[in-house]
Amino acid sequence: MKAVILARVSTEEQKDAGNSLPAQIRRIEDYCKRKDFKIDETFSFDESAYKVKRDEFDKLLEYVQKTAKKEKIVACFDKVDRLSRNVFDQRVSALFDMAISGKIELHFVSDNQVINDQMSATENFRFSINLGLAKYFSDAIGDSVKRAFEQKRKKGEWIGGIPFGYQNVSLDEHKRLRKDIIPHPEMKYIVVEFFEKYSTGNYSCRKLADAMVKRKIKTANGKPLYQSVIHNILKNTFYYGTAYSKKYDEYYEHKYQPLITKKLFLKVQDELEKKNNNPIKTTGRKEFIFGGLLKCAICGCSMSAELKKGKYIYYSCTNAKKICKKEWVREEVLLKPVKRFLGQIRLDDEQIAQLVNYLKKNHENQTLYHKKKVSEINRKYDELQNRISRSYDLLADGSITTDIYDTKLKEYKEQQYDLGIQKNELTQADENYHIVAKTVLNIAQKAEEIFESSEVAEKNQFMKFLLQNPIVDGKKPLFTMREPFSCIAKASNHPTLLRG
Repeated sequence: MKAVILARVSTEEQKDAGNSLPAQIRRIEDYCKRKDFKIDETFSFDESAYKVKRDEFDKLLEYVQKTAKKEKIVACFDKVDRLSRNVFDQRVSALFDMAISGKIELHFVSDNQVINDQMSATENFRFSINLGLAKYFSDAIGDSVKRAFEQKRKKGEWIGGIPFGYQNVSLDEHKRLRKDIIPHPEMKYIVVEFFEKYSTGNYSCRKLADAMVKRKIKTANGKPLYQSVIHNILKNTFYYGTAYSKKYDEYYEHKYQPLITKKLFLKVQDELEKKNNNPIKTTGRKEFIFGGLLKCAICGCSMSAELKKGKYIYYSCTNAKKICKKEWVREEVLLKPVKRFLGQIRLDDEQIAQLVNYLKKNHENQTLYHKKKVSEINRKYDELQNRISRSYDLLADGSITTDIYDTKLKEYKEQQYDLGIQKNELTQADENYHIVAKTVLNIAQKAEEIFESSEVAEKNQFMKFLLQNPIVDGKKPLFTMREPFSCIAKASNHPTLLRG
């Protein structure tokens, strides 16, 4: 009788151990020789027996079905688990039905079992048990892997590809499998640059990608930092300390060094959301002074900028709600009240002295507040650390179970993580205060000169820093000054509401 051989492995361990493909084939060939079977075809491949799509196994099934129409054939396997680990696999049912109907025979060499139309109830039961055990074994492996990954997530370990801006390092020269993830000495600054620039609202993913091409900066695989790659970087929570497992749909705190603060990450998400909800239509990639700033007073839609005849810039309502009449307003018209204000905002020496005293006093109050809040955060953090130590002592004494300890440890670590974020935000706020104070003084002394000497992108940032809720009513601009510039305007006897 003709025989067909199937040998299959699904893991590297099986290839190296006694279940390797040559070892399976050799055992089955010896079996066929003893049984006087003539080997007609041999199928040998690497493929999981638990997945739905099994292309290589389908070739065997097609061959057996085609041959069985002409003559009876024996399909030989080493063990039942080489057939399938899934009792619901339709391929198993197809072969089993052909065997009990007398069209083929299934022989499992190492299990010493034959499935045919002469099979007893006991043999049928034994086959079902072997198939069930194969599935149980596969499920058990899957559970072990899940538990292992769960433990890694609890420890804050990352189990996916290394994000751009980080690199793998060996912890031990003699144990190459022991790896750690640390910031890349050069690319980490690129990641920070992406977040800081995008948070200003003056940059798009395309603009950042173009800059990377010019600087010849690429990924670890040597590929360009495409626009989509940068967008994914800006959406990745890993950079502020929180990993996301797509497979298990779970966020967890990782143990590696963050590159940015959560506050900066959230600011970037706001900018991404703004661009999604209010796309600003511009010609090519040209920057505009009021780009992304203006709203229509009638419908609330964004105002888009367009370049006419290569030198004239006009703004108009995007009319997304279809309720406005299209009207164009020149950039010079919008700039007129702004320049008038900047020219009159200059404070005299006495007013500058008063402003310096105000900022100094405010800084002293801010410093006291900062020290108080940091001290309070440190106290809470140390208290949580003491609780962790006491919990460990209770675990060592047997007063609490491991599950209770793990639950408490996770709770305390999450609270410490939140405190760390608050501390980072306070530090960032302290740095921002000094930047703002310096900027306020510069503007109060030479606002017009700063504006006129700036590039378009800087002027746009200047407008964002200076103006609040800028709108255009038809062709009339209406701007409100932000604090503290409204106070400076009052001191210089200039209105805080600017009209064209």
